[in-house]
Amino acid sequence: MRRQVYSLLVDNNPGVLSRIAGLFSRRGYSIDSITAGMTADIRFTRITVVATGDELILSQIEKQVRKLEDVVEIKLLQDGESVCRELIMVKIRANAAQRAEVISIADIFRAKIVDVEKESMIIELTGNQSKLDAFLNLLDGYEILELARTGITGLGRGIKDVTFLD
Repeated sequence: MRRQVYSLLVDNNPGVLSRIAGLFSRRGYSIDSITAGMTADIRFTRITVVATGDELILSQIEKQVRKLEDVVEIKLLQDGESVCRELIMVKIRANAAQRAEVISIADIFRAKIVDVEKESMIIELTGNQSKLDAFLNLLDGYEILELARTGITGLGRGIKDVTFLD
């Protein structure tokens, strides 16, 4: 089993995300993560899909996605040739006495404290999955009240495979 990150450039049409997710559902493919957002050109949306499977399944996913009418381009984001990131926001129970220690842990990971209340804190962190998992492991002694992860998004490095659209 291997994990593959697909970066899709699609026409910004209503229902495009639903059609892509539906393809995975109909074929019985599992989506580990999916993110979508408009690009610099409002005609297009970038969708990043992460899937896990054997070589045959991952190859089939690529072929099936390429057939979709709204898909302009599909890139396989490989380690070392791309930059992939994920954002998490985690709300933990922390009283005044615990805050300094939590802030110290956050500083090590270059995380941001984005909200502080009497009994809780919200911390924001961006990075690769292993960085986020390591951060969460260090927070193991604290009660996590809520956690939100955006899912992976990424781009290929350099300019060699940039698609310029008219």
